[in-house]
Amino acid sequence: MARTAFFYHPIFLDHEHQPGHPECSGRLEAFMDHLESAGLLKRTLEQSPQPAPRDVLLNSHTAAHIDRIEQLSAGGQTIALNADTAVSPATFKAASLAAGSIVQAVDRVMLGQSDNAFCAVRPPGHHAEREQALGFCYFNNIAIAARHLQAAHGVNKVAIIDWDVHHGNGTQHTFEADPSIFFFSVHQFGSWFFPGTGAATEQGTGAGHGFTLNAPVEAGATETVYRKIFLEEFKPALDRFEPEFILLSAGFDAHSADPLGDVKLTDDSYGFLSETILDMAATHCQGRLVSILEGGYNFNATARSAGIHLQALLEA
Repeated sequence: MARTAFFYHPIFLDHEHQPGHPECSGRLEAFMDHLESAGLLKRTLEQSPQPAPRDVLLNSHTAAHIDRIEQLSAGGQTIALNADTAVSPATFKAASLAAGSIVQAVDRVMLGQSDNAFCAVRPPGHHAEREQALGFCYFNNIAIAARHLQAAHGVNKVAIIDWDVHHGNGTQHTFEADPSIFFFSVHQFGSWFFPGTGAATEQGTGAGHGFTLNAPVEAGATETVYRKIFLEEFKPALDRFEPEFILLSAGFDAHSADPLGDVKLTDDSYGFLSETILDMAATHCQGRLVSILEGGYNFNATARSAGIHLQALLEA
């Protein structure tokens, strides 16, 4: 049985958007309630995160962007940045703790204190660009962790997997010219579907060409489609890359019950995906895997699916 670190902080519940926004505290509350009732939480190594240091945030974001989120948060009001993303008084602290969670998680795994880890955080991160908050995201947690692995631990090759139903535009743009980071995303795609990026032709730029693998799927895609992509496209590509660490942007909004996506995965689909990635981690990087919560907007479906993922981590 794996030693699985679990990162959570109550401040994640205080971050707010406008009333009725799908990315709300209820999604994380439902998940925590499920873990308690299922007896999963007590099997983890529970951790309380610290905010990511500014120099760590600066590895993936500009000083102006960090300052703007901090200053708007300090203003004491909820302010819309764009149509779907707002800053509230708790946003900067919550976003800093979310980034800090995954930084501390990779530290624990690299130091041998845990075998793997799950970060139950909000706000999510994979849409955040270097200088822009977008799609409910402020700091790109997974990108920050990848850069920290390289800067603090000397890891040469990091694989980032993103199975959220929405393409991780911010993560792709951070690393698209970098051959030391392999980015794989499977997501619903269409010019009308947010964020509109992630075509199969987007394969990286310059020295990073070939180190981005996008697997867009159509509305209605099922587990059968995902199985084919993971086993026939992604696994051979990962085998060639031979990562030293795997990071997972774990969104659960490709579930058939989710209101923001049109993909038809089930609870059990996330068991298959989790076990497949854990097998890859065992093959290539001694099981070193850290996942972080991204999307998932049907409270019950997200809670169940994320619980299945956490159980797979615990049983690895």
